[in-house]
Amino acid sequence: MAITGDTINDLIRANAPAAMHAMLPPPCLLDMQGEFLEYEDGMRMSLRFPVLPRYRNPMGNMQGGFVVAALDNTLGPFSYLIAPPSVTATLNTQYLRPVTPADAYLVCEARLVARTRNVLHLAAEARSEDGRLFVLCQATQQILPPRTG
Repeated sequence: MAITGDTINDLIRANAPAAMHAMLPPPCLLDMQGEFLEYEDGMRMSLRFPVLPRYRNPMGNMQGGFVVAALDNTLGPFSYLIAPPSVTATLNTQYLRPVTPADAYLVCEARLVARTRNVLHLAAEARSEDGRLFVLCQATQQILPPRTG
């Protein structure tokens, strides 16, 4: 069963130490105006980001670093729900086509590919709202040992 909207942020907050609550959602997600769409327990998560004029490169398209930031803002919360705490170890992207000013939103989806004792292997993609594929992404997340004391 999929969880939607603000309920996803509530789930993240419930899994986070109290000291982190003031930073949830994190400023980087708020700045990009990310909106949780759907979370399927341990399987996938999707978020939507507006394509803002301030993200444009000199060619008028969304600068690739902002596309990757949107993907990272999707992979991070997803990995945290699967294996808290975890951090990004690698993030590889393949750009297939530009995100143009005609694209109002970028929809990012992260999926679990495999999990070992210490590593999450994730895949993600960025698409237009009508499904056109812009970017493919693979990530590994290092699962950190629980803090003691």
